[in-house]
Amino acid sequence: MRELNGDAAQPAATAKQTLADWLQWQQGLHSQEIDLGLERVRLVAERMALLQPACPVITVGGTNGKGSCIAYLEAILQNAGYRVGVYTSPHMLRYNERVRIAGQEVEDALLVEAFQRIDAARGELSLTYFEFGTLAAFDLFTRADCDCWLLEVGLGGRLDAVNVLAADVAVLTSISLDHTDWLGSDRDSVAFEKAGIFRPARPAIYAEQDIPASIVREAERVGTTLYHVGRDYDFSQHADTWSFQGPNDAWDDLPAPSLPGEHQYANAAAGLAALQLLADRLPVPLAAVRRGLTEAILPGRLQKLPGALEWILDVAHNEASVNVLAEYLAQQPIQGRCHAVFAQMQRKELEPVLQRMASLVDVWWLLQLPDGDARAAAEVASSMQRQGLLIGARDRADHLFEAVAAAAKPGDRVIVFGSFRTVEEALRYHERVSEGG
Repeated sequence: MRELNGDAAQPAATAKQTLADWLQWQQGLHSQEIDLGLERVRLVAERMALLQPACPVITVGGTNGKGSCIAYLEAILQNAGYRVGVYTSPHMLRYNERVRIAGQEVEDALLVEAFQRIDAARGELSLTYFEFGTLAAFDLFTRADCDCWLLEVGLGGRLDAVNVLAADVAVLTSISLDHTDWLGSDRDSVAFEKAGIFRPARPAIYAEQDIPASIVREAERVGTTLYHVGRDYDFSQHADTWSFQGPNDAWDDLPAPSLPGEHQYANAAAGLAALQLLADRLPVPLAAVRRGLTEAILPGRLQKLPGALEWILDVAHNEASVNVLAEYLAQQPIQGRCHAVFAQMQRKELEPVLQRMASLVDVWWLLQLPDGDARAAAEVASSMQRQGLLIGARDRADHLFEAVAAAAKPGDRVIVFGSFRTVEEALRYHERVSEGG
């Protein structure tokens, strides 16, 4: 039973009171931070009667674009009058961001109650931090009697805790190299892992023109009906509007997606295709589609902060997402200089990211994150010096952002990117500034 038990000898968390207490305890419960596999989470979900939701489930996987696709789906379904449960990760500022019901983050007390139920149900089974959160979302959505669940797949697909549920529609937004130590060193291998969310006789959507062969093979093997953009659904952009040609209907004169970047049309179109495939269970009027497209919100994706100086925050952390960021910046020229605040995790590739952004950034500011998984700022600096890039400074967040703000002039731009944690530090800095701290 070692495979399932992990560190089961640790005591239950019955003495924990606050959400922070529970989260800290969860991080030390299991022997591995990431332990891909469905056995443990399936057993606990079975004990809690969570494996058969009473409403449609849309699972969204892929390398980049997952959060955007879910943001459009959530906004559209809410405008259609549905009570929507949304589970995403990671969070930016508060753990509660991961679990939303009817557009609101779930309160601490409800999360604590869910964790208590999961702890009681797990018995001798050890669970990871992510597995606790996934089960909590399922539990809270069930108790809230949601009309639809929107679930973002975490690191992988096939062995991700979210995949314990059979989605009514599975969406894959994009496939590129990321987490290669877990998912494989080539695009086809990564695609195979992501395609693990496919189910027999249930539709799946692939939102990129260039489809990996393993996606097609897995759909055929599993018996999934695959809807591929450009073949089974499509979209076209016009001067001020765009059109969607879906699997069941055509929608014209749609407003531009609210999230910036040309890539957002593909993310939005994938969401619209999913809605059309569920039209018999979740009918959505065109008016709700139009409102939802303009109201979707997703922090940390080409997010502009208000103020005299232009700040753009983006969680771009792999080569594909950095390409999107670079293309957006190239299309939005400025009069002054571009400052970049950058920090990334050790497992990410550094050189391709720096090379792609080198021509767009005038001054680099290297943030030293206090995380054990973060790449040392000194290592980043060494790589930049070899490439002849100009470094403004490297320091902790509380000092670095103040230095950037002091150095930047009117007409300059500051971009913050490299990881979710990098953007989190920027958001916390701007919170302190706005509060006068």
